[in-house]
Amino acid sequence: MIQRMILAWRRFAGAPWARDHRLGMGLILLGSALTVFVGVLGPSPVALDLGPRTGWLPPWYLPDSFPHPSEWLVVPALWIGITAGAIGLWICNQALRTGWRPNVRKLFATGLGLSIATACVPPLTSADVLMYAAYGRLQTLGRDPYDITPASIFREAYDPVLRWTERPWQDTPSVYGPIASFSQWLANVLGGPNMHDVVFWLQVFAVVPFIAIALVALHLAKGNPALQARAVLFTVLNPIMIWSVVAGAHNEALCTVFAIVALLYVRKRPWLAGFFIGMAGAVKVSLVFYGLAMVWAYRRRLKALIQLGLGALVPLVVAYVVVAPKAMLAAGRNTGYISAGSWSPWLYTPFELAFGSGLAHSLISFLGLAGMIVIGWMLSRVLPWSPLPGLKKGVKAVNDPLTVTVRTALLLSAAWLLTSPYTLSWYDLIVWVPLGLLATNRLDGVFLIRGLWLSLAYVTARSVEFSPTMQNISFVIQSVISSGVAWGALIFVVWWWRDAGAELPSIASAKAAFPRFTRTPARTR
Repeated sequence: MIQRMILAWRRFAGAPWARDHRLGMGLILLGSALTVFVGVLGPSPVALDLGPRTGWLPPWYLPDSFPHPSEWLVVPALWIGITAGAIGLWICNQALRTGWRPNVRKLFATGLGLSIATACVPPLTSADVLMYAAYGRLQTLGRDPYDITPASIFREAYDPVLRWTERPWQDTPSVYGPIASFSQWLANVLGGPNMHDVVFWLQVFAVVPFIAIALVALHLAKGNPALQARAVLFTVLNPIMIWSVVAGAHNEALCTVFAIVALLYVRKRPWLAGFFIGMAGAVKVSLVFYGLAMVWAYRRRLKALIQLGLGALVPLVVAYVVVAPKAMLAAGRNTGYISAGSWSPWLYTPFELAFGSGLAHSLISFLGLAGMIVIGWMLSRVLPWSPLPGLKKGVKAVNDPLTVTVRTALLLSAAWLLTSPYTLSWYDLIVWVPLGLLATNRLDGVFLIRGLWLSLAYVTARSVEFSPTMQNISFVIQSVISSGVAWGALIFVVWWWRDAGAELPSIASAKAAFPRFTRTPARTR
């Protein structure tokens, strides 16, 4: 059945319009334009209310005297924009596969303009940025955000920043690393006691790393114009990521940028690669997968492996032992959740009825961990090997530390995101970057469709009152379609693995994966 579906899809994708880069770029521009349009309208059921504006700093939107727009204007507009952008991304990727070779500088400039424009309007649909502002505000008040919650302050006394926070995380201490906490403190110092201005600086701390990630990806793909175009398309010009990361001002870009910079040094400076991956871990612990990928890349080189570990240890010790020893324990609070749009809601309800909520959560967590191992193995068998530019003559791709790191980071991150019971579209940034640095493969479509439906699902995820009809539509998108897509992605990976031969782990494969340490990477003869 899956084979027939794939054949039908290939016939559909072979139509001339599906490779028309002009149509694709037009749809990407339309998607971003609708996002900016909704933001410019000002506070609404999907755009955050940032309180009073005292100057000319962004985010910019219509004067407060204008009426707030209806949910039946802004929500469908975003649904249309997200869908248009995703279709445009697919068409442009198809065009690249079939020979389109755009001017990479113009392509990057387009993504740069769309990202900056999106960052100049109020954040949309997620109130996470308000919590970032709140944790920074606590620090400026001399309080520890890992010990105390924003609600414990604003419920006792008025505060010009904390009062604008929203549910559901007001009673939750910070779960972010020390570098993320520093950025939150700095935004409050620069923005002062005004939520609007604080949010502006947090948007800067989201969009600047987002752009930097694309620049590093461009450098890593240097010498291969087709790969450079793909890297731009999947990062700074990616409408799903512009929507998920930039429009929501999420801190995913801040942590990912350090991990991507680390890739610059994997081939020649293991200790610097380790240092930057340690910096990434000091923002958010989810970047552990990139660190594991580097360990795997150096598994044949003991000296490089030691340098990597020592390099990573420096920022991690400073951050989690010297500066904020409570931060590591705080990160553990961000586990055990179940999100709409993931695979887990379809199982949680019957598990809860059968075993109670406590055991149901434990079973879901166990299945997620076991599934990550299984899907990770399957992806390791089917993901193609494509050497990154700059590979030394005579060195195989399987022995190149950079190629191994990028491929392994992709498969580990993808396995985690596809099997995690709690997953959000902005988490996917850690997959899109390595995906853009490797040759086209079937994960392109998996994460495009997943990102589309997760993005649609969270348009109405803000904790505000929507009409009953809108709530019903949102339930269908979040808990039926998006969760169904999550299951479909898992089934597809299993089919892909079976179609490639269904290789199982064996003693022979383990021995091949862990040879003795060597002084230099193995070379072809």
